[in-house]
Amino acid sequence: MTLPQLYPIPVLDPIPVLYPILDASVFPAHPDARVAFLTRLGRELASTGLSLLEYRNKTASDAEVLADALLLRAALPSGQVRLVMDDRTDVALAAGFDGVHVDAGDLPPAVARSLFNAAGRVGPIVGTSASTLDALALALREPVDYISFGPIFPTTTKQTAAAPIGLAGVRSFRALAGPDASLVAAAGITLATAPEILAAGASSVAVSAAIFRSDQPAEEVRRWLTALA
Repeated sequence: MTLPQLYPIPVLDPIPVLYPILDASVFPAHPDARVAFLTRLGRELASTGLSLLEYRNKTASDAEVLADALLLRAALPSGQVRLVMDDRTDVALAAGFDGVHVDAGDLPPAVARSLFNAAGRVGPIVGTSASTLDALALALREPVDYISFGPIFPTTTKQTAAAPIGLAGVRSFRALAGPDASLVAAAGITLATAPEILAAGASSVAVSAAIFRSDQPAEEVRRWLTALA
Protein backbone atom coordinates (compact mmCIF):
# COMPACT_ATOMS: atom_id res chain seq x y z
CA MET A 1 0.00 0.00 0.00
CA THR A 2 1.32 3.44 -0.92
CA LEU A 3 0.88 5.85 1.98
CA PRO A 4 -0.07 9.47 1.32
CA GLN A 5 2.61 12.08 1.56
CA LEU A 6 1.62 13.93 4.72
CA TYR A 7 3.86 16.98 4.33
CA PRO A 8 5.50 18.73 1.41
CA ILE A 9 9.06 17.53 0.85
CA PRO A 10 11.43 20.50 1.29
CA VAL A 11 14.29 21.03 -1.12
CA LEU A 12 17.48 19.77 0.53
CA ASP A 13 21.14 20.06 -0.29
CA PRO A 14 22.13 17.14 -2.48
CA ILE A 15 23.32 13.92 -0.88
CA PRO A 16 27.14 14.21 -1.04
CA VAL A 17 29.18 11.96 -3.30
CA LEU A 18 30.66 10.24 -0.22
CA TYR A 19 28.07 8.64 2.08
CA PRO A 20 30.01 7.14 5.03
CA ILE A 21 28.32 4.55 7.24
CA LEU A 22 29.65 4.10 10.76
CA ASP A 23 28.71 0.54 11.72
CA ALA A 24 28.67 -0.40 15.41
CA SER A 25 30.68 -3.54 14.65
CA VAL A 26 33.84 -1.41 14.82
CA PHE A 27 33.08 -0.08 18.34
CA PRO A 28 34.97 -1.35 21.41
CA ALA A 29 32.91 -3.67 23.60
CA HIS A 30 33.75 -2.08 26.96
CA PRO A 31 31.41 0.87 27.74
CA ASP A 32 34.17 3.26 28.83
CA ALA A 33 36.30 2.45 25.81
CA ARG A 34 33.23 2.89 23.60
CA VAL A 35 32.57 6.40 24.94
CA ALA A 36 36.20 7.40 24.45
CA PHE A 37 36.26 5.91 20.96
CA LEU A 38 33.10 7.66 19.76
CA THR A 39 34.06 11.00 21.30
CA ARG A 40 37.51 10.92 19.74
CA LEU A 41 36.26 9.65 16.38
CA GLY A 42 33.52 12.27 16.23
CA ARG A 43 35.94 15.11 16.92
CA GLU A 44 38.39 13.81 14.35
CA LEU A 45 35.68 13.44 11.70
CA ALA A 46 34.46 16.99 12.40
CA SER A 47 37.78 18.32 11.11
CA THR A 48 37.72 16.44 7.79
CA GLY A 49 35.14 18.44 5.86
CA LEU A 50 32.67 15.54 6.04
CA SER A 51 29.10 16.76 5.58
CA LEU A 52 27.04 13.61 6.24
CA LEU A 53 27.37 10.43 8.30
CA GLU A 54 25.04 7.48 8.89
CA TYR A 55 25.17 5.57 12.17
CA ARG A 56 24.11 1.90 11.85
CA ASN A 57 23.53 -0.50 14.72
CA LYS A 58 21.34 -3.51 13.96
CA THR A 59 21.66 -5.33 17.28
CA ALA A 60 21.85 -3.01 20.30
CA SER A 61 18.94 -1.81 22.42
CA ASP A 62 17.34 1.58 21.80
CA ALA A 63 19.00 2.86 24.98
CA GLU A 64 22.45 1.80 23.79
CA VAL A 65 21.91 3.24 20.32
CA LEU A 66 20.70 6.52 21.83
CA ALA A 67 23.76 6.77 24.08
CA ASP A 68 26.06 6.28 21.09
CA ALA A 69 24.05 8.72 18.99
CA LEU A 70 24.18 11.46 21.60
CA LEU A 71 27.98 11.17 21.73
CA LEU A 72 28.17 11.50 17.96
CA ARG A 73 25.80 14.46 17.92
CA ALA A 74 27.82 16.26 20.61
CA ALA A 75 31.04 15.76 18.63
CA LEU A 76 29.50 16.53 15.22
CA PRO A 77 27.39 19.70 15.63
CA SER A 78 24.17 20.14 13.71
CA GLY A 79 24.75 22.50 10.81
CA GLN A 80 28.25 21.12 10.27
CA VAL A 81 27.59 17.42 9.72
CA ARG A 82 24.18 15.94 8.94
CA LEU A 83 23.64 12.73 10.90
CA VAL A 84 21.37 9.94 9.65
CA MET A 85 20.16 7.09 11.86
CA ASP A 86 19.66 3.64 10.41
CA ASP A 87 16.18 2.18 11.04
CA ARG A 88 15.11 3.90 14.29
CA THR A 89 13.15 7.09 13.66
CA ASP A 90 12.27 7.62 17.33
CA VAL A 91 15.90 7.33 18.42
CA ALA A 92 16.99 9.64 15.60
CA LEU A 93 14.59 12.29 16.87
CA ALA A 94 15.65 11.83 20.49
CA ALA A 95 19.32 12.22 19.56
CA GLY A 96 18.80 15.31 17.43
CA PHE A 97 19.77 13.57 14.21
CA ASP A 98 18.97 15.11 10.84
CA GLY A 99 17.34 12.12 9.21
CA VAL A 100 16.72 8.40 9.05
CA HIS A 101 17.30 5.50 6.67
CA VAL A 102 14.36 3.09 6.63
CA ASP A 103 14.02 -0.33 5.00
CA ALA A 104 11.41 -3.09 4.88
CA GLY A 105 10.16 -3.71 8.40
CA ASP A 106 10.86 -0.14 9.53
CA LEU A 107 8.44 2.76 9.45
CA PRO A 108 7.40 3.68 5.90
CA PRO A 109 9.27 6.73 4.56
CA ALA A 110 6.14 8.91 4.56
CA VAL A 111 5.50 8.16 8.23
CA ALA A 112 9.14 8.74 9.20
CA ARG A 113 9.07 12.10 7.41
CA SER A 114 5.79 13.08 9.05
CA LEU A 115 7.20 12.32 12.53
CA PHE A 116 10.18 14.59 11.92
CA ASN A 117 7.92 17.36 10.69
CA ALA A 118 5.49 16.91 13.58
CA ALA A 119 8.43 17.31 15.98
CA GLY A 120 9.37 20.59 14.31
CA ARG A 121 12.30 19.04 12.43
CA VAL A 122 11.38 20.33 8.99
CA GLY A 123 13.44 19.07 6.08
CA PRO A 124 14.73 15.73 7.38
CA ILE A 125 16.81 13.42 5.23
CA VAL A 126 14.79 10.27 4.58
CA GLY A 127 16.27 7.44 2.59
CA THR A 128 15.45 3.85 1.76
CA SER A 129 17.02 0.86 0.02
CA ALA A 130 16.41 -1.31 -3.02
CA SER A 131 18.24 -4.50 -3.96
CA THR A 132 16.24 -5.32 -7.10
CA LEU A 133 14.80 -3.33 -9.98
CA ASP A 134 11.28 -4.16 -8.80
CA ALA A 135 12.11 -2.77 -5.36
CA LEU A 136 13.61 0.31 -6.99
CA ALA A 137 10.41 0.92 -8.94
CA LEU A 138 8.47 0.93 -5.66
CA ALA A 139 11.04 3.09 -3.84
CA LEU A 140 10.87 5.73 -6.58
CA ARG A 141 7.22 6.32 -5.59
CA GLU A 142 8.11 7.04 -1.96
CA PRO A 143 8.87 10.50 -0.48
CA VAL A 144 12.59 9.86 -0.09
CA ASP A 145 15.66 11.97 -0.70
CA TYR A 146 17.82 9.08 -1.85
CA ILE A 147 17.69 5.36 -2.55
CA SER A 148 20.58 3.14 -1.51
CA PHE A 149 21.05 0.19 -3.83
CA GLY A 150 23.22 -2.88 -4.13
CA PRO A 151 25.13 -4.78 -3.04
CA ILE A 152 27.50 -3.67 -5.75
CA PHE A 153 30.25 -6.06 -4.65
CA PRO A 154 30.50 -8.65 -1.83
CA THR A 155 30.53 -7.10 1.65
CA THR A 156 31.41 -8.16 5.19
CA THR A 157 29.82 -5.29 7.14
CA LYS A 158 26.14 -5.80 6.30
CA GLN A 159 24.21 -9.06 6.33
CA THR A 160 22.45 -9.54 3.00
CA ALA A 161 21.33 -12.49 0.94
CA ALA A 162 21.20 -10.45 -2.25
CA ALA A 163 23.73 -11.21 -4.98
CA PRO A 164 26.16 -8.44 -5.99
CA ILE A 165 24.93 -6.54 -9.04
CA GLY A 166 28.26 -5.19 -10.31
CA LEU A 167 28.69 -2.28 -12.69
CA ALA A 168 26.09 -3.64 -15.10
CA GLY A 169 23.58 -3.50 -12.26
CA VAL A 170 24.50 0.11 -11.49
CA ARG A 171 23.75 1.02 -15.11
CA SER A 172 20.41 -0.82 -14.97
CA PHE A 173 19.38 0.95 -11.77
CA ARG A 174 20.22 4.35 -13.27
CA ALA A 175 18.35 3.56 -16.46
CA LEU A 176 15.20 2.75 -14.50
CA ALA A 177 15.52 5.62 -12.03
CA GLY A 178 16.09 8.28 -14.67
CA PRO A 179 18.59 11.13 -14.45
CA ASP A 180 17.30 12.97 -11.38
CA ALA A 181 16.95 10.34 -8.64
CA SER A 182 19.69 10.29 -6.01
CA LEU A 183 21.11 6.75 -6.06
CA VAL A 184 23.61 5.75 -3.38
CA ALA A 185 25.62 2.67 -4.36
CA ALA A 186 26.44 0.41 -1.41
CA ALA A 187 28.50 -2.59 -0.36
CA GLY A 188 32.03 -3.72 -1.06
CA ILE A 189 33.14 -0.36 -2.47
CA THR A 190 36.78 0.70 -2.27
CA LEU A 191 38.57 3.87 -3.28
CA ALA A 192 39.82 2.03 -6.36
CA THR A 193 36.34 1.00 -7.51
CA ALA A 194 34.37 4.12 -6.50
CA PRO A 195 35.13 6.19 -9.64
CA GLU A 196 33.87 3.50 -12.01
CA ILE A 197 30.72 3.04 -9.93
CA LEU A 198 30.03 6.77 -10.12
CA ALA A 199 30.76 6.74 -13.85
CA ALA A 200 28.27 3.88 -14.28
CA GLY A 201 25.48 6.03 -12.86
CA ALA A 202 25.59 6.18 -9.06
CA SER A 203 25.12 9.62 -7.50
CA SER A 204 27.05 8.69 -4.37
CA VAL A 205 28.94 5.79 -2.84
CA ALA A 206 28.18 4.42 0.62
CA VAL A 207 31.34 3.31 2.38
CA SER A 208 31.76 1.56 5.72
CA ALA A 209 34.59 -0.96 6.12
CA ALA A 210 37.03 0.77 3.78
CA ILE A 211 36.96 3.82 6.05
CA PHE A 212 36.07 2.72 9.56
CA ARG A 213 38.12 -0.48 9.70
CA SER A 214 41.25 1.48 8.82
CA ASP A 215 43.73 2.51 11.52
CA GLN A 216 43.01 6.21 10.91
CA PRO A 217 39.40 6.70 9.80
CA ALA A 218 39.57 10.49 9.68
CA GLU A 219 42.58 10.41 7.40
CA GLU A 220 40.80 7.85 5.24
CA VAL A 221 37.79 10.18 4.97
CA ARG A 222 40.10 12.95 3.79
CA ARG A 223 41.56 10.62 1.15
CA TRP A 224 38.09 9.74 -0.14
CA LEU A 225 36.89 13.35 -0.15
CA THR A 226 39.98 14.45 -2.07
CA ALA A 227 39.80 11.59 -4.57
CA LEU A 228 36.07 12.04 -5.28
CA ALA A 229 36.07 15.85 -5.42
